[in-house]
Amino acid sequence: MKVVLIGVGQAGGRIAQSLAEFDLDMGFDAVMGAVAVNTAKADLSSLDIDTVLVGRDRVKGHGVGGDNELGAEIMQSDVTEVTDALDGRVVAETDAIVLVAGLGGGTGSGGAPVLAHELRRVYDIPVYGLGILPGRSEGSIYQINAGRSLKTLVRETDATLLIDNDAWHESDESVEEAFTSINEEIARRIGTLLASGEVIEGVGESVVDASEVINTLKEGGIASMGYASAVASEDPAENINTVTSLARNALLTGTSLPDAVEADAALLVIVGDPEHIPRKGVERARRMLEDETGSLQVRGGDFPLETDKLAAVVLLSGVERSRRVDEFMERAREAQEKQEAAPQEDPSEAFQNDELEDLF
Repeated sequence: MKVVLIGVGQAGGRIAQSLAEFDLDMGFDAVMGAVAVNTAKADLSSLDIDTVLVGRDRVKGHGVGGDNELGAEIMQSDVTEVTDALDGRVVAETDAIVLVAGLGGGTGSGGAPVLAHELRRVYDIPVYGLGILPGRSEGSIYQINAGRSLKTLVRETDATLLIDNDAWHESDESVEEAFTSINEEIARRIGTLLASGEVIEGVGESVVDASEVINTLKEGGIASMGYASAVASEDPAENINTVTSLARNALLTGTSLPDAVEADAALLVIVGDPEHIPRKGVERARRMLEDETGSLQVRGGDFPLETDKLAAVVLLSGVERSRRVDEFMERAREAQEKQEAAPQEDPSEAFQNDELEDLF
């Protein structure tokens, strides 16, 4: 899958760079270009990918201080600078544009939805969001920003893949260590998903291509992904249970959005040496996904790669009804209530009511 990455805000820029570096190191050639956009000049100076500083007239390169309404206003004013930076990057071979943003900060949470709206107006390819939810220990302003931004970003993108900051790091890590490990996990897992169809070694029996990812996400809404890996046996028959277990672990314990299992559609990608991938194991894993997700739209295929391991990548779409999303919206609403003394309502109504206002 050929994509162009745009990182918005501090976290978005760092993750976009990590994804581009992983893709280059692996030789996948899935990332056709990467650009970081920010209102804070210092955050851009440490990046190696191309950068765009917005809001010079408003904040003089000092950032928006967590104010996502100001972040949205600045992006609205300077969005042409960003689209100009994409000239020559989004070409006929590009399958999608991926906007990467931490949803708790000001520039990422405010600017990403505005930019998504403009990109969908300009380009006739899918525009996906890759949004990072703040962890439970992060401050109330981050929870409020993310709740408001999420509602808007989901509406303005073709689909938004969410990653919970609490999902992919060890509990005993420091804050800085946690962010570093999360970025590495995002790069490895999301990078592998984006590279599906970019065949590196060998020929699989049923190779996943970009259309499988796009069709899985075509209904829009919130998406999540899971990943699990293990050393492969030389005997494919011995890998039958391994593949099934990996798919189950990817779905139930290795997901970017814990407890998000029920889905409208799913995609299973088995990564590994084609000689080690058992067809019976892949079919069993697909049936397991159908049972666990309740979806009859479960696609699947191989990602041939010269490696001694097997990995399962699971992409779920339409998971906005999940308990994890409800819990997050509840947390965001509670933070807003403390700030505004607003009455509390059912979090399952978060996408249908205006108590937690979106950005527009």
